[in-house]
Amino acid sequence: MNNVLTRVLPQEGGLEASSSGAYNAAIGIFGLLTLVGVAFGVHAFFAGHEHVYGISREIPWGLMLAAYVFFVVTSTGLCLVSSIGHVFGVEAFKPIAKRSVFLAIATIISGFVVIAFEIENPWRMALYNVISPNLTSNIWWMGTLYGAYLFFMLIEFALLQAGQHKTAGMFGLAGVIAGVAAHSNLGAVFGLLNGREFWHGPYMPIYFITSAMMSGCAAVIFFHWAGYKINGWQMSDKLQKSLSSVAKLGALLYVTIMFFTTWKILSGIAGHPPGKYEAIMALLTGPYAKNFWIAEIGMGMVLPFVIILAVRAKNISAMALGSLASIIGIFFMRYDLVVVGQIVPGLHEYNIVSLPHLFSYSPTLHEYMITMAGFTFCAMLFMIGERMFRGHLSEDH
Repeated sequence: MNNVLTRVLPQEGGLEASSSGAYNAAIGIFGLLTLVGVAFGVHAFFAGHEHVYGISREIPWGLMLAAYVFFVVTSTGLCLVSSIGHVFGVEAFKPIAKRSVFLAIATIISGFVVIAFEIENPWRMALYNVISPNLTSNIWWMGTLYGAYLFFMLIEFALLQAGQHKTAGMFGLAGVIAGVAAHSNLGAVFGLLNGREFWHGPYMPIYFITSAMMSGCAAVIFFHWAGYKINGWQMSDKLQKSLSSVAKLGALLYVTIMFFTTWKILSGIAGHPPGKYEAIMALLTGPYAKNFWIAEIGMGMVLPFVIILAVRAKNISAMALGSLASIIGIFFMRYDLVVVGQIVPGLHEYNIVSLPHLFSYSPTLHEYMITMAGFTFCAMLFMIGERMFRGHLSEDH
């Protein structure tokens, strides 16, 4: 195990960081905040979604749907990036496998927590998904495929823990197939809506898969760095080289998403296409301009890309900082995608009296708290995972 990491024991008496009182307190705080958010969600069931959420008939999808998209996109990205090593045999990516698979499970479960409170009757979804399937519904396929994806990822992680890497690779491949199918289908949920020009188009499933891998690279770098920091360990050269490879892949994906974004903007401006032009201008110069330029473009793509180039993908701490900025920016990217696609009135081109130029949406306290619960629950799972699986030390296989 000496070739994997060098142990650093900063506490007195040789205690690991994951056994400290501060570590326990952090888990407790994250757990408490999760319970507070869940309490707000339960209250929403009794008070009625229409009374406590900021969504409306005109904008039925809000912050919580965006958070769900963020979590499942990140989960799929973690699955795809980790599969490069232990499924497809690329040696440089093998050291990141176990922690990345665990994070893929943690993020998708966190997404399910949020979407459970976004749906007015989540128990009906689970029931009728089985007894009354609608094979023509993209949302039915989304629920089914993500359920299969989670199942395969759980089996894969258990096999990795047992050291059965060959069998784990088979289930990992099944997870990749289910994840790609589920995630491209999620893109189709948006892309096949003819009435929403900002979303409509065949490129949306491809964009979702590509941006998922970008999210996965950022999450792999940040959470591996965070895992070693909170455990008080020093990374081995092998793991540092692996994260450097992930960063190089991430740099390529940042450029690819910049390319997608550029052409999305140009296609929305050229010829003033009805519906799409108004949404694009809301991003460029309108009410969502700060989200777009500062968070989505600056933090989400440009800053981490510049940092990777500046340090030549070698300084893990600097790349972790860039990855954290990217994760925050990507969340705003998902929020902008979901909300901006709904703010243009469907009959705007007819200049109907009293019809606003753009609809407005502001999340409520309930939506903020439930979204917070998703993040704190994910953080709690991450820290518990570091303790239960000893920092995923059996990474070298």
